[in-house]
Amino acid sequence: MYVADSRASTPDAPASADGAVRPEAGRRRAAIAPTVLALGTVSLVTDVSSEMVTAVLPLYLVTGLGLSPLGFGLLDGVYNGFSALVRLAGGHLADRGGGRHKWVAGLGYGVSALCKPLLLVAHSLTPIGLVLAADRTGKGLRTAPRDALISLSSTPEGRGRAFGVHRAMDTAGALFGPLVAFLILRATVDGYDAVFTVSFCVAVFGVLVLVLFVPGGRRQGAAEVGRDGRESGEGVGGERPTLRAAVGLLRRRDLRRITVCALLLGLATVSDSFVYLLLQRRLGVPDRWFALLPLGTAAAFLLLAVPLGRLADRVGRWAVFLGGHGALLLAYALLLASWHGIPLPYVVLALHGGFYAATDGVLMAAASEGVPAALRSSGLAVVQTGQALARFACSLLFGAAWTVWGDRAALAGAAAALAACAAFSLTLRPKGTVPA
Repeated sequence: MYVADSRASTPDAPASADGAVRPEAGRRRAAIAPTVLALGTVSLVTDVSSEMVTAVLPLYLVTGLGLSPLGFGLLDGVYNGFSALVRLAGGHLADRGGGRHKWVAGLGYGVSALCKPLLLVAHSLTPIGLVLAADRTGKGLRTAPRDALISLSSTPEGRGRAFGVHRAMDTAGALFGPLVAFLILRATVDGYDAVFTVSFCVAVFGVLVLVLFVPGGRRQGAAEVGRDGRESGEGVGGERPTLRAAVGLLRRRDLRRITVCALLLGLATVSDSFVYLLLQRRLGVPDRWFALLPLGTAAAFLLLAVPLGRLADRVGRWAVFLGGHGALLLAYALLLASWHGIPLPYVVLALHGGFYAATDGVLMAAASEGVPAALRSSGLAVVQTGQALARFACSLLFGAAWTVWGDRAALAGAAAALAACAAFSLTLRPKGTVPA
């Protein structure tokens, strides 16, 4: 049972009003649950595969296939936002199945793996869009059940650290993926086809790791240990995993506020691919080096994920979450400035990676609090769906603005929107996100 991994931690650590949990002095910090480490390994391997494709996709579409920024924005929106349509379904299936989080996640990983070789035969906008939509369908199915497993295998006071460890392992894969793609492009003639083929093989290996090493079963993850040391089965108020109960989670004020803020901030979050294209244009980076740009983001994410996760547990998850968006706003400002110094790409990519380290896992840790164990996957899917839909809209709007007014005007508009949404989010700061 996952609850066994959690009992070694502090059962009665005091929680502050802003969601921070401060363990009692002298208590030893609990070890990371084996389930978290196993899922981290799966994510590491899978991210090597997916980031190989992501690293070369912008250049392949814009330079190789000659797509306009608007066309690329449409495909990038599909790639990052289509999963929103199935996240709620994935979350509900995992909860409804009596704790079949592993198998729903495995289905998602399998679908994404099968899409990789299809890129070898897709050479125009429509088929590529369909392949990317199917790939993101797999991501949508797996994300909420996976994060629910992490949440259910961790105690509330250590949840930020657990998500930080998982995201650090996930990002290690994101660090190696672009490097592998870069080496393949330099060593082969048909570089893009080779990248897609190797990506498929690595993705299949990730699915095997999930099947063999992640615990599964109907009751896995169906209960968790509360702060009083007792197990909670169906959660607060005996709620059962139905669609009506999942939608009804938005009646909870804190979860509703978190979802609204994630949606608003997502509307002003420019996708990674556009950030890298902007950096390439500002600095004149040769095409052969483009695949290395994501390494800067991944390296910063890897180094900061665990420290910022621990910081979120101590000082409050919402403060760290909004601070991450402040780092992203500063990165936008540097891209808009006239400064072209050598440190520019390093600083921008470090801020970009810091943004993800302060927001990705921290948001899931904050959203986990107050959601019953029996609806944990559905509750996280609600937040993820709002954020994914918002980022889908942002990709479309940013691509259109770039096409009509140019890249600088589009980025200036995104920066102004991000500043306004962050200021508004300060007024919706959730209170008491850690259950008593």
